[in-house]
Amino acid sequence: MEFYIENLPTSRIAYVRQVGPYGPANSQAMETLKTWARSKGLLTRSTILFGIPQDNPETTLPSQCRYDACIVISEEYGLDESAPHLEEAELPGGPYLVCKVKHTADDMKQAWTEIFPYLQSNGCIMDNKPIMERYAGDLLLLDFCEICVPVKPL
Repeated sequence: MEFYIENLPTSRIAYVRQVGPYGPANSQAMETLKTWARSKGLLTRSTILFGIPQDNPETTLPSQCRYDACIVISEEYGLDESAPHLEEAELPGGPYLVCKVKHTADDMKQAWTEIFPYLQSNGCIMDNKPIMERYAGDLLLLDFCEICVPVKPL
C-alpha cells in the first residue's frame, strides 16, 4: 500500500449530513450531494468530494453517528435557497497522510490495518481533525478513494 504526506489547503465545502449508523445511508447522502452538484454543473473531472465520518462508532451510539458528504466549492459560489438540505463549512487544511485504496470493504479494511502502524513507524501522530475519504477526478469513476488522515510530527 502506498502512503504519502500531502498538505491539503483549507477549503470551503457544501455538505449533506447523514445521522445514524454508518453504512448504506452514507452512500445515499453522497448520491444526494452528487445529484445536486450535477444539477448545478459542479460535478466535473476537477471536482473534489469528501466523505467525512464525524464520530467514532466505538464511542458514539450508532443512532448519533454523523457522516458528511462534501463537495469543495469556490469562495465565490453562492448556495441558493433551493438546496435546504445543504450546509456550508470550512474544511481545515494542513498535513494529511494519504493512502489510495479501492473502495471495497476488503480493501478499506486492509488500509485501516496498515495506516496506524505506518504513522507510528514514521514519526507522526494523528492530529485532532476528522479523517476523510477523498474522491477526486478519475478516482471517482474508477471506484477508488484516498483515505486522508490528519497528522502532526511527534
